[in-house]
Amino acid sequence: MGLFTLDEARTELAKLLPVLDEIVRLRADAAELAVGGSALGGLPEFKAAQARLDELMESVQRTGAELKGFAPLLVDFPSEREGVPVLLCWLEGDRELAWYHRADLGFAGRRPL
Repeated sequence: MGLFTLDEARTELAKLLPVLDEIVRLRADAAELAVGGSALGGLPEFKAAQARLDELMESVQRTGAELKGFAPLLVDFPSEREGVPVLLCWLEGDRELAWYHRADLGFAGRRPL
């Protein structure tokens, strides 16, 4: 996969938000099911939640975005700013793509777009 322009990344994120929201919900369900005694069910439901989570995470990766964190969710879109490799950065709770960081700095170098 290639690099994303800011507009392409924002368009892709808009399509991914329902998937990311489902991952957050399923992550919580799986955590509850893992400890047992949940009204959500038992081992079969836990395995089903895990399988669905794997499927959803793979669908994110297939877009060319990079799933960097699971709790909290962190998704990076490879890009460039002024010839410098950057990652357009979405963090769980954000409703839009408004941050980036240089590829060599990681999350600690996160800046507003």
